Order: sequence, then structure tokens, then C-alpha cells
Amino acid sequence: MEQKIKLVPEKTALVIIDLQKGITAMDTKPHRANDVIRNASLLASKFREKHIMVFPVHVNPEPETALKPLSDSQMQRPGNIPSDWAEFVPELKVSEKDIVIRKRQWGAFYGTELDLQLRRRGINTIVLCGIATTYGVESTARFAYEYGYNQIFAEDAMGDVSEESHNISVNYVLKRIGIVRKTEEILEML
Repeated sequence: MEQKIKLVPEKTALVIIDLQKGITAMDTKPHRANDVIRNASLLASKFREKHIMVFPVHVNPEPETALKPLSDSQMQRPGNIPSDWAEFVPELKVSEKDIVIRKRQWGAFYGTELDLQLRRRGINTIVLCGIATTYGVESTARFAYEYGYNQIFAEDAMGDVSEESHNISVNYVLKRIGIVRKTEEILEML
């Protein structure tokens, strides 16, 4: 039986991972990028309406500061990255009241001020969504878990490189460190 949850606006924030032009151009599964954008934008709009903090997060590729670990399968970067690659999709309607976080790796906590900004505002619960489930979202979620945040994951506002990888992340990681719900269910918590 699912828990009935009511979000406390002053203790809650929405963290949106990598809904930027370059990343949302990917073919995502099981939810198409357009659907992820629509659901995340709906959450952002309703959160702002209720005066709940929104933290749009984006990654900006810089070859000189990119991580270059020894690995069997390196992430492939496109040859010429368009100048608007890191810009948020316009549907998010990023506001001057939002706190934009710029990251340089998968997760939104390491090497950024996300934790500091959340704690200074007394936020202990984050609603998390974005692309890609197994990269940016899961990496951020693991840090949030270790930092002691309550987490709610908007499953239909996330997409990944494959349906299988998305489902594995949702069912075997995210459900163990937080609560997984659909966008509409999260909106009912407000």
C-alpha cells in the first residue's frame, strides 16, 4: 500500500536534471524527451505557483575540465557542440527566482552549491526528475540519499538511453532510496 504524502512547501524543492537542448535531443525511453519536458514543466509551473523552490540543473561541456576516467566505454561527445547545447529548453520557463545549478559531471551535488542552497533554505525533501535516469538523476539521487534528503521521483518526468536501464534504476535503486510516483500523484501532494 502506497503512503499518503503531503509535501510541506517550505521544506520541499524541485530539482530538474539536464533538461537542456543538447541532452533533450536524445531518443529517450520509456518516456520520450518531449513527454519528460512536458511533465517536468508542469511540475515546475505548479511548484512556482505554490512558492516552492525550483532548481534547474544543467551540465556544460568543457573539454579542459571534463572528467576523463579510465573506463571500458567512454561517453561519446558530439564533434562540434552547438552554442546552445547547455541552454534549458524553453518549456521549462526558467525564472529569475529559480536557483540554477551548473554541474560538470553526472550528479548535481558534487562540486556544486546545490547542497548549500538547499540547506540554507531549510529544505529536506526534493522532488527529482530529468534526463537521463541512470546518469544525472540516479547520481544526484545517490548523493541526496547519503546527505539525508527525503526524495520523491517523478517517474514519468524521467527518460533514459533504454527502457531497460530506466526500469532497473527506478525499481532497484530509486525505490530503495526514495518514493517513486507519477507527475499527477506528485501534484496531488501539494
